[in-house]
Amino acid sequence: MTDPSNDARPAGQVHVVLAGGGTGGHIEPMLALADALTRRRTPAGEPAVRVTCLGTSRGLETRLVPARGYDLRLIPPVPLPRKPTPDLLRVPGRVWQAVSQTRALLTELGADVVVGFGGYVALPAYLAARGARVPVVVHEGNPLPGLANRVGARLAARVAVTTAGTPLRGAEHVGMPLRSAITGLDRAGLRAEARAAFGLDADRPTLLVFGGSQGAASLNRAAVGAADALTAAGVQVLHARGPKNTDVTVPARPAGSAPYVVVDYLERMDLAYAAADLALCRSGAVSVAELSAVGLPAAFVPLPIGNGEQRLNALPVVEAGGGLLVADADLTPSWVQEQLVPVLTDADRLATLAAHAAAAGTPDADERLADMALAAAATRRGTR
Repeated sequence: MTDPSNDARPAGQVHVVLAGGGTGGHIEPMLALADALTRRRTPAGEPAVRVTCLGTSRGLETRLVPARGYDLRLIPPVPLPRKPTPDLLRVPGRVWQAVSQTRALLTELGADVVVGFGGYVALPAYLAARGARVPVVVHEGNPLPGLANRVGARLAARVAVTTAGTPLRGAEHVGMPLRSAITGLDRAGLRAEARAAFGLDADRPTLLVFGGSQGAASLNRAAVGAADALTAAGVQVLHARGPKNTDVTVPARPAGSAPYVVVDYLERMDLAYAAADLALCRSGAVSVAELSAVGLPAAFVPLPIGNGEQRLNALPVVEAGGGLLVADADLTPSWVQEQLVPVLTDADRLATLAAHAAAAGTPDADERLADMALAAAATRRGTR
């Protein structure tokens, strides 16, 4: 997608280039920051910031960024092997090509600052910005930073992190930028509408089960296996099984009992959060941040593969008293019955968990990161 000419920019307007393609964990905070930046206005009421997003033809950004109304410019991808392989020998050449193209693009756009979120889009953007003398701001969403952000932090004017204690040079704790539909959510005010939308009863305690966009087999098995125990205790369930998991079903509940509603996918997470009193879910960085921002406690089940970062994502909320933590191997129908049913049927305990979850959240992270980006941009504009 081609951006308008740089000459068309209103006087004083700042041009922010965002690099966060690949996965939803990079794209969602990037778009939340884009929204925060485009809300800024000049004293005359004109947009104070113009935003361009960088991505590759391989990532979800090709769909998500244009759908949110932002300009997307494509650069060559630079996959970074996690382990030494023969493919590692080809990385320098790929990086050089991507950096060269990205540097030309930053010059064409008249970029005032580059904000990166990690991944294979961010690394060439950081290196190109350094060559073009454009300031860099890094945002790291996970407690264990990847290679791109470890490199970027050494070049950056400012470094923002979601989790306090993230090991990056100069890190400032700002939280995870989230869309305003989440940070502005009034769960209590929307609860009746949300439960009605999903076919749930208005006044029953409600468990939300979700395992990401594709579902999670262990969560599906545990929740379905505990269906009778949950509904017999008066707990209703909203269960997103994943669009490919059509074998995950629950027999219709007897008349008058608590509903168990199974859906493939949740298009409106804000409604799902408003309907729920407790979530059973994975602990990806964005999910943990969203649940904390809306004050919804959760039983977190970290993904059992990878480097353990999902457990680290959940720990600050759990240690603050805003949730529970269970290993994937320990998640069984019996665990749900023994651990979650007593919580869901205790209104006072739910209220305490919710208060502690909310206290662990940072709902203004998008605005704080926008301030950092604009402060870095001001140093660039001041040298022109």
